[in-house]
Amino acid sequence: MKRFSVVLDACVLYPAPLRDLLMRLSVTDLFKSHWTDQIHEEWIQALLRKDEHTQEQLIRVKDMMDAHVHDAKITNFEGLIESVDLPDPDDRHVLAAAIKCNADAIITYNLKDFSEEVLETYSIEAIHPDDFIYYQLDLAPSIVCNVVKHQRESLKNPAMNRNEFLSCLLKQQLPQSVSGLKKYIELI
Repeated sequence: MKRFSVVLDACVLYPAPLRDLLMRLSVTDLFKSHWTDQIHEEWIQALLRKDEHTQEQLIRVKDMMDAHVHDAKITNFEGLIESVDLPDPDDRHVLAAAIKCNADAIITYNLKDFSEEVLETYSIEAIHPDDFIYYQLDLAPSIVCNVVKHQRESLKNPAMNRNEFLSCLLKQQLPQSVSGLKKYIELI
C-alpha cells in the first residue's frame, strides 16, 4: 500500500522546532516526506540572512535530513517547472517536484500561492502544517505523542516542560495541533 506522500515546502523547514517535528514524524513511516536541493537552498538561505547560524551548521542539518529520511530527495524534476503555472512563479519548482514524486500534498504555510484549481489537475493538495500534524495526531496519537515527547526531552538549551514546549509549538502557527496534544499532555 502506498503511503501518503508529501513535499515539504521551504517555509515549513525554516523554523527549527517545526522542521525538527516534521523530520521526527517523517521517520515514523506515517507518511513519506520529500524535498529537493532547491527547497533546501531556500530555507538555508533564509536562515543565513538572519545571521544566527553558520552555513556549516545548516549544511549539517540538511545532510542529516537527507541521511535519515530514506529516498526523500527528488531529482530530475526541473523539466516540469516551465509546464506549471502558479500565482508565484518562484513556487513552480515545488509543484514540479510534487508532480515528479507523485505526492499527495504539499505542506506549506503559503496556501494562497498554490492554486487549488491547478493542484487539483495533478491530484495534489496544499495543506497547512497545522492541519497536517493534527491529521497525523488523529490517525496515530500514540506515535505522534511519542515523537513529541522525544523531541521535547531532547531539548537541553533550554530544556522545556510540557507546557513550555506546547507554547513553542503554538508559536509555529500550530494551534489545532497544540489543542489536540493538550488532550494527551501526560504522554508528551
